[in-house]
Amino acid sequence: MADYQERPAATTTTIIEKRSGGGMTLAILLLVVVVAVAAFFLVSSQTSKNDAVEGAATQVGQAASDVSSAAKDAVDGSGK
Repeated sequence: MADYQERPAATTTTIIEKRSGGGMTLAILLLVVVVAVAAFFLVSSQTSKNDAVEGAATQVGQAASDVSSAAKDAVDGSGK
């Protein structure tokens, strides 16, 4: 008998990993949150500007009313 040993055939194992796309979903969610926060601050800033303009217009209107009253008092006072 010959010194012959049978060797097993070499096998190759292939591993296939499937990714669920969780990273992309997280990135899209983060983008939506950033856009929502930016929109909130933009609208809030615009509201503050509108309130400031409204307050200034009210003060101008009150000043005009005061000047009108002073002019009326001056005219009424000079006629006496």
